[in-house]
Amino acid sequence: MKRIKKFFKWVFALVIVLVIGLYITGYDYIFKGIWVVYLHGHTTAYIDDFKFFETEKIAASTDPQPWPIHKDYNTVEETKALSEMNDTLGTIAFLIIKNDSIWFEKYFDGFGKNSQTNSFSMAKSVTSALLGKAIDDGFIKSLDQRVDDFYPQYANTGLTVGDLSSMASGLNWDESYSNPFGMTARAYYDADLAKTILKMKVVDSPGVRYEYLSGNTELLAMVIQKSLQNASIDLSTYLRESFWQPMGFEQPALWQVDDKEHRLVKAYCCIGSNARDFARFGKLYKDCGKWKGQQILDSAFVAKSITPRFAKSPEYGYGFWLSDFLGKNIFVMRGILGQYVIVVPEDDVIIVRLGHQRGNKTDLPFSSDFYVYIDEAYKMLGKNQ
Repeated sequence: MKRIKKFFKWVFALVIVLVIGLYITGYDYIFKGIWVVYLHGHTTAYIDDFKFFETEKIAASTDPQPWPIHKDYNTVEETKALSEMNDTLGTIAFLIIKNDSIWFEKYFDGFGKNSQTNSFSMAKSVTSALLGKAIDDGFIKSLDQRVDDFYPQYANTGLTVGDLSSMASGLNWDESYSNPFGMTARAYYDADLAKTILKMKVVDSPGVRYEYLSGNTELLAMVIQKSLQNASIDLSTYLRESFWQPMGFEQPALWQVDDKEHRLVKAYCCIGSNARDFARFGKLYKDCGKWKGQQILDSAFVAKSITPRFAKSPEYGYGFWLSDFLGKNIFVMRGILGQYVIVVPEDDVIIVRLGHQRGNKTDLPFSSDFYVYIDEAYKMLGKNQ
């Protein structure tokens, strides 16, 4: 019995030392990660974890514009392959929008058309759209404006806002999702996001090559936020005024912020919204920045966004993923757990998928599920093409 008591005393002492050590070294955010993830039955970030974070609310539009319902709405069943994929990966929403009308729609696992779930990195596309809007409004000069105009610590690097949007910054961000001590985990769970972001250094020549880094988008958001200071507008308000209101978003959304004090939005991720409303950004870009006849976003900026910046990296433009699957020009908003807004402009098709998991990695730019969703959606559409 004495040995057992002694053992537990040593374990307790080690735990105390560990806790103190994490606080002293600045890794105390790990405790929040443990609480949010493991103590709620998960092993990684999940689609409704925003309830454990501070958020800014983006109010629904005062002029809601529901999606039209296609005359053939839900007259076709899921294919067997799609049904199996949805079941295996925990899909919670699957939509096919044809000719700007909802053609197929299905929800799973208790989720519905108004359910808010985490966008994850689809938010990068939204943040890039905010960049375009800030350029339109004169807050930012162009894609070539230098970051050191806003953050002097990046002086003499040549880093531009366009480099951030196109993932060509040369910054030393560590895009690791499994390292609890890495930048990505700290950015997600720590209380001072700007402090983490501004520790990044330019270690490679900006504007030369593509490398996907979440830190790029967060720094971009910080630049946009600084550009709005004279107008006394925060980024979540700017998002609502620029897009949510004029595009008739039917539901309010949530945007995670780092904490009560700083309230910096997590722009590289973490907009809580629903499948129908996420799809609106797909339509906006499909229609060259127009919404109901109004030019919401400059058409040249939209075209540049959905075109590869680098010939060696045809999978990415400015804030959007790109694909030539089935010989079609496709642009995509994409999140880590298989969140997709897939747009095929030539066929006037938008496919939205939200869910708990994504498919297996492939040698191609997208995981296996992405290709299944497109393939099976086209089989379902059949003669409607």
